[in-house]
Amino acid sequence: MRARLTRGFTLMEVMVAVLITSGMGVAVAVAFQTGFAARNIVEKESERYRQIRVATARMEREIGAAFVSDRYDAKRYRDQNDRPTNFIGERDKLLFTTLSHQRLYQDAKESDQAVVEYAVEGSTERDARGRQDLMRRENPVLGEHMDRGGTKDVLFEDVKKIEFAYWDSDKKEWDDEWDTRRVERKSILPTRVKITITALDELGKETRYTTQTRVMLNTELPRFQ
Repeated sequence: MRARLTRGFTLMEVMVAVLITSGMGVAVAVAFQTGFAARNIVEKESERYRQIRVATARMEREIGAAFVSDRYDAKRYRDQNDRPTNFIGERDKLLFTTLSHQRLYQDAKESDQAVVEYAVEGSTERDARGRQDLMRRENPVLGEHMDRGGTKDVLFEDVKKIEFAYWDSDKKEWDDEWDTRRVERKSILPTRVKITITALDELGKETRYTTQTRVMLNTELPRFQ
């Protein structure tokens, strides 16, 4: 009876098989890596847009409730510059009184009035040197000096700049500033405020985000008779 011969793989065949398997493994690894990278980019982009939406929505609500009032002690606040309610808008910052304050603690001796300020400042975090953030300062106590007091928090991180524009309904044009400490604008607020934030997107490219809000109380609240 003739014995059956068993033929094995040659070295060349084994090497070819190993190369094909390695190539498939590398292709699968690259595909997974690319997929994870794309997912991270999409997640960062989504989170960035969420943050800008939250920040601009809050600014729209607070600026929309801005007000100035003639209801104050004229003997105490003799100087127009020191009256407790004003709207002081510049191109790169905004300081104003608003009726949008929310009490965070029960029975807190606070009303819906507050002083709010927006400005871009350098980050104070140790691991974020050189970064600029959009800061928000709020003071629930109206007093002589609007530019002092209260608490300051980061509203939006890593901002290049912020720009405000104020709509003059008489001139039908945008102004770069609006100051109710001036006699001609003592009792008038802009009907609209345009907000433009320049920040880096998820790819490190500068992007502009623009929105507008309407000021509901654009005339001075009169003094009680």
